[in-house]
Amino acid sequence: MSTSARLRDRRVHLERRATASKAVRTSLVSLAGLTGGPVTNQAGEEVGRVVDVVARLYGEESYPPVTGLILRIGRRRTFLAADAIGKVHAGHVRLNTARVDLRDFARRPGEALLARDVLDHQLVDVDGIQVTRAADLYLAPLVDRVVLVGVDVSLPTLLRRLGPRRWQARPTPERVLDWQAVAPFAEQATEGPPEVRLRASRGALHRLRPADLADLLEDLGRAERQQLLGWLEPEQAADALEEMEPHELENLLREAKPEHAARLVDEMEPDEATDALRDLTHEERENLLTRMPATEAAELRRLLAHREGTAGGAMTTLLITARRDQTVAQVRAQLAEQAEHRTEIDAVAVVDEEGRLVTDIALFDLAVAEDTTPVADLVAWRAQFGPPVTVRPDTALTEAAEELVDARASSLLVVDDGDRPLGRILADDLLDALLPERGRLHFRRFLQ
Repeated sequence: MSTSARLRDRRVHLERRATASKAVRTSLVSLAGLTGGPVTNQAGEEVGRVVDVVARLYGEESYPPVTGLILRIGRRRTFLAADAIGKVHAGHVRLNTARVDLRDFARRPGEALLARDVLDHQLVDVDGIQVTRAADLYLAPLVDRVVLVGVDVSLPTLLRRLGPRRWQARPTPERVLDWQAVAPFAEQATEGPPEVRLRASRGALHRLRPADLADLLEDLGRAERQQLLGWLEPEQAADALEEMEPHELENLLREAKPEHAARLVDEMEPDEATDALRDLTHEERENLLTRMPATEAAELRRLLAHREGTAGGAMTTLLITARRDQTVAQVRAQLAEQAEHRTEIDAVAVVDEEGRLVTDIALFDLAVAEDTTPVADLVAWRAQFGPPVTVRPDTALTEAAEELVDARASSLLVVDDGDRPLGRILADDLLDALLPERGRLHFRRFLQ
């Protein structure tokens, strides 16, 4: 999606949010102020006190509907269904009936107790791309029911809750985040099928870039980031892991269940997966490799066999190769099949019938060539610049960096003693390896 299309989509999305409505913002009810408040029947008699509010947090609705209240009646706690609620005011609830059907509370799939499971817990502000905590939650009447419409994450609201009760019930709409901009972490309190729990949260998270998701994963607590990983598709999660700081990634893989960690590493690009595995102990590494498909595990073991700090240890084995008898259109078709790996490909290696390297053609040269142009013509044109610069697997990374700078290239091919391509080192991988104290540096590569 283009930048203008993303902005247009975001503007439309913002306009559809409930908290953009003045009527909704003037009718907000503070959950913090409601908790502990009285519940009265039609005759104005107090039935009990609000202990918590139950909402279907992980359903199909954009704004979670309130499904009931947990009340304290004497020393007993009981459940009151939402259909008995007449009006929710600031600090108290009025029922629409004089007779109250009270029952024991049994959590249903997708439900959460807002005060216990969400208030003061971590959540993701998708608009601000940050991890924060819910200082207060806001309810409001919408159509024919009460729904959760927003969350307040400000420090003044926390201070308000410490003050007199008359302050606690006062919402601060100028600090509200619309619920559609929030991904909460209350799944430990739900028992519904995964597809029910995922729908609401992933709707907001899918718009984030891998680097943004990596920042969120690094800021979340252990349980919360495992939940966030569970919301993402394996490919999206792997992209985020590739952007994380090495020590944070190491901790994350140790925290995850081995089966899940193995799947995530399997989805990562080979060079990134190798770096991640190197930071684990031998036993931890083997525990993951034995849970991967045999072919992928064997490839990673070959990469791990190369010493750290060498070209072989930093290269990716993802290569696109071509022959001289192919056309540019055929090579482009090969590239299209590898679109998901676009960030790892910046050139195509041309090889002869024995698999030996002939030349390396940059993607730009392929982009400006005619579809019918034979690869042989590009090989002949490239010959005027001399043979491509290559390194051996045991070449030190410092030497490989010097070769890369001298060649004014964005990557180097790693070849064996017979000049057969084994892998490729990209410029940002060299920087990641040589400047670890600077953190991971990822350039915007061609066609990214």
